[in-house]
Amino acid sequence: MARTRFTKDAGLSARMGLTMFLNGLIYVVLIAAIWWILGGSTGGVVLAVLLSVGIFWFQWYFSDKVAIKAMGARVVTPEQAPELHSLVDRLCQQADMPKPQVAFSDTRVPNAFATGRSPEHSVIAVTRGLLDELEPKEVEAVLAHELSHVAHRDVTVMTIAGVTGIVASLMMRSFLFARGGRNNNGVPIQLLLMLVGVVVYALSFVLIRVLSRYRELAADRAAALLTGSPSTLASALVKISGQTQKMPQKDLRQTAGASHLAFFNVGSMFSTHPSLEKRLAQLDKISNQLSTEL
Repeated sequence: MARTRFTKDAGLSARMGLTMFLNGLIYVVLIAAIWWILGGSTGGVVLAVLLSVGIFWFQWYFSDKVAIKAMGARVVTPEQAPELHSLVDRLCQQADMPKPQVAFSDTRVPNAFATGRSPEHSVIAVTRGLLDELEPKEVEAVLAHELSHVAHRDVTVMTIAGVTGIVASLMMRSFLFARGGRNNNGVPIQLLLMLVGVVVYALSFVLIRVLSRYRELAADRAAALLTGSPSTLASALVKISGQTQKMPQKDLRQTAGASHLAFFNVGSMFSTHPSLEKRLAQLDKISNQLSTEL
């Protein structure tokens, strides 16, 4: 975690370390599988390495731009969004952390997200719906939540962990374009690509979901403690949840590409976010603890 005034979370750090280790192990197995499927040749090794390095490089340097585009956002200057920049400036000064780029998405869906490979190369974005529906203090609480993701560096881990899923997804799709061919054991290459891709994608999916749900709770906790107002963040959550439920599906689909990075996501058993009830219960507990300490 970067040195900031955001509360450190040992549980989050441990989970990020475990996720990186297991995801790295899966990735090594995946590249080895690609090499074996391609016949164990020198050319197969070179292809597997180039594939892994190329996708990792793209994800590392361009994931923030992909996320911004998926959210329909654009980076804005202090002149273009003075009030928004003022909130971010104040929070960054309070948290003693570098200021990320600030982006704005002209969509009615109330949400926000943070992405980037490091605190020095990060972006925090909000939507028009969020600014319209929330009071300034509630917007500040949401921004504190997103900034904590940057400070905790869990956005970096999510960026790296997503590489395995991307490669696995490409493998699953590649079987549609493969034309005949068998590996050294006579097994059809199309079938092997599909099976390995499915297994690796499923494992990567589970790892990222487990980490993502915990990191959202950690960000809620850190934001509540930094601002000293858990109830304000809880109020923002309730308002966003209510508005999201009313949104047409076509509007929700516009921001679906970055939903795993967003402040709020419509819950399900496969959701990247914990339930609203769980988040509110944690904030209520923090509120009671702060009241006791006064």
